[in-house]
Amino acid sequence: MRTTWDFTGARALVAGAGGIGAAVTSALAEAGADVLVLDVDEAKMDKVCQGADSVNGLTTDLTSADACRAAVDRSVQLLGGIDVFVHAVGVNDRRPVLETPDEVWERLRAVNLDSAFWLGRAVGAVMVPAGHGRIVFLSSVSGLLAHKDHAPYAATKGGVNQLMRVMAREWAASGVTVNAVAPGYTETDLTRAYLSEPGIRASLETLVPAGRLGRPEDLTGPVLFLASDQAAFVTGQVLYADGGRTLV
Repeated sequence: MRTTWDFTGARALVAGAGGIGAAVTSALAEAGADVLVLDVDEAKMDKVCQGADSVNGLTTDLTSADACRAAVDRSVQLLGGIDVFVHAVGVNDRRPVLETPDEVWERLRAVNLDSAFWLGRAVGAVMVPAGHGRIVFLSSVSGLLAHKDHAPYAATKGGVNQLMRVMAREWAASGVTVNAVAPGYTETDLTRAYLSEPGIRASLETLVPAGRLGRPEDLTGPVLFLASDQAAFVTGQVLYADGGRTLV
């Protein structure tokens, strides 16, 4: 059974043109939204925008507070406002805690968590006075589960979950909802090399009751639900779209 979402006239800002961000962008555009995509990788952004009249891109460094603020200001100018914001930015670097250098910690914090705060704050400053808005962060099961070799990634995604909750509490009375979707292992550019290592895919699949890894399109329904007016009374929640990974 297929549910058709209607985002006709909605103005959506998506941070991240990678696998999940690209899938969400396409789904929002297909549902009628005008979408602006933010990413530092112009090639990825161009690929997402190609052939879609209602999708445009803006190249920006998401690890700078000033750049994030400027990107949101420019997005408001281009879109005329922001009704939906999806933060689908994330990088990982798998290594044990004792082998994790400072620069890896700082990079993952900047990309995964700092950008969520800076962009979320700037978007909130637009939505709260408007009295309406939907913010959805892409988190991870790693924000809950203690996966080895994931310390910076897990810490940043756990941080995103708590950041989301505080924003949700502070902005609820203004008609702004803030939620997160937490995928399990999903086949994207971020995970492709790791999943191609001998035995890794099979090992991870055994941990998922559904018996397979996620695909970017598995995340579009949960994100669009939380971005829709049907979720107007849902805020401060983490929706685990993980094939049951967090059950075991």
